[in-house]
Amino acid sequence: MLVKTYGSAVYGVNALTITIEVNISAGTKYYMVGLPDNAVKESLQRVASAINISGLRMPKQKIVVNLAPADIKKEGSSYDLPIAIGILAASGQIPNDELENYFIMGELSLDGSIQPIKGALPIAIQAQQDGFKGFILPKQNVREAAIVDRLTAYGVENLAQVAAFFNKTAALEEVKVDTKEEFLKNINNYEHDFADVKGQENIKRALEIAAAGGHNVILIGPPGAGKTMLAKRLPTILPPLNLNEALETTKIHSVAGKLSAADALMTSRPYRSPHHTISDVALVGGGINPQPGEISLAHNGVLFLDELPEFKRTVLEVMRQPLEDRKVAISRARFSVEYPASFMLVASMNP
Repeated sequence: MLVKTYGSAVYGVNALTITIEVNISAGTKYYMVGLPDNAVKESLQRVASAINISGLRMPKQKIVVNLAPADIKKEGSSYDLPIAIGILAASGQIPNDELENYFIMGELSLDGSIQPIKGALPIAIQAQQDGFKGFILPKQNVREAAIVDRLTAYGVENLAQVAAFFNKTAALEEVKVDTKEEFLKNINNYEHDFADVKGQENIKRALEIAAAGGHNVILIGPPGAGKTMLAKRLPTILPPLNLNEALETTKIHSVAGKLSAADALMTSRPYRSPHHTISDVALVGGGINPQPGEISLAHNGVLFLDELPEFKRTVLEVMRQPLEDRKVAISRARFSVEYPASFMLVASMNP
């Protein structure tokens, strides 16, 4: 029997809908097709253990799983849950009449519990744009997804809960987040405050002008003069984030897996201070599975480079283009991704 469930793959700060097709027929082998990476291929062991421990039955037949579109590489372990639900539906243990209405994402543990995923916010935005009714995802990520209007977000803790929901033997609790209320509740909630700085009137005046005009700054002074202390407090005098900036910033941190379960929306300007031993890939982003770097995590905020002369020349050179274009493009043989990188650069050095 052929069954389709729906999930998503994240590219850059946007998502793409992925159809997970599961077909069960006579035989004994398990096949995974559609350009899965190793984490996706290993899902069989996690899925089989989770299904059995949840009191359900893992079919002992030929199972073919296709992740479509098949020409796009699928990465990570967040496809475990839609694959498991597809197997249960294809083997007749749950009905498949409601599956087309939901995005399903989550990593399964061997005991059937569901682990958090990265990129819940852009995935939820994609689900809403594609007209899906709801999004079933790990409880730790549900507040991220719940800020998207016209999409019902359900946070789940284990596979048995999801199976019971589709069998209509138990209901899932919808999580609602008022985006405007969330935005106003924690706006400008900073640990440090520029008002704490005593003296330093000339420097404070220079930083106020830089903050007002969005100018980059270099601070030159002896150790202990207060360069780092001032830089840490600079975000507190920047203009407050507007709602669009907050959503854009939250998307980047969601993709990078930097949001806590309590955060639904980032309402304070980010402050990033990488160590001078950082590599160029870690700074601008990239890697085998591209991830946003420090300059993108500082988007709409401040990037502080302490001890500027200690940074490698290649690291500083790769920042040239992003500083001009306010974005960074990472190209690979099969695809390219783009991350926003509009930040205020603050650097410090000794005389």
